[in-house]
Amino acid sequence: MVQEEEQRYKEERMRLVEHLRRQGISEAVLQAMMRVKRHLFVPPHLTDQAYADYPLPIGEGQTISAPHMVALMCDLLELKRGDKVLEIGAGSGYHAAVIAELIGEEGQVYSVERITWLVEFSTKNLNKAGYTKVRVITGDGTLGLPEYAPYDKISVTCAAPDLPPPLLEQLKAGGKMVIPVGKIRQVLYLVEKKNGIKKERKCDVVFVPLLGKYGFREDD
Repeated sequence: MVQEEEQRYKEERMRLVEHLRRQGISEAVLQAMMRVKRHLFVPPHLTDQAYADYPLPIGEGQTISAPHMVALMCDLLELKRGDKVLEIGAGSGYHAAVIAELIGEEGQVYSVERITWLVEFSTKNLNKAGYTKVRVITGDGTLGLPEYAPYDKISVTCAAPDLPPPLLEQLKAGGKMVIPVGKIRQVLYLVEKKNGIKKERKCDVVFVPLLGKYGFREDD
């Protein structure tokens, strides 16, 4: 029974990867997503939708992003083996797991999550899936994580009103950040720290808001 279920999930992952391949996602990211068992990162009652290409609710208005968005953000960052990556918004831990696959054992992922139960949920999911080099830490994501800076790459998985200054400061020279910006109408930007700050518009998106000192307020 367990083997049959795992085979079914593998076939669903293969179909998802083929769907993403047609969207032009790089082979490196496709292979990483093939290795990550997304069904381990969704609530139990939603495992039958784990490999569908749309967001899924994980509680308290939070979501696990659609696979195509995870793939796009990872592609834009051009993640390399050995990279040190800061993620803002751990959610269920799935996005961090894909990042971990791309940067390998030589790399390190730090993820900041403001909701305590999501820190526990994502950590449990990551451990269950075998990703021991991801550290999920409770905190205000808009402040980043200065104690481990600078970072080669920063991935922000919630929408900010603007680029949080602490994140720009903690990004290594030559580093890249992907971040959704906006409240009602949101845009995904690729930010590069190269001879100043270069900000490139990529596509329209919908994310939950980034709350914190340099983010939105809960009553906004």
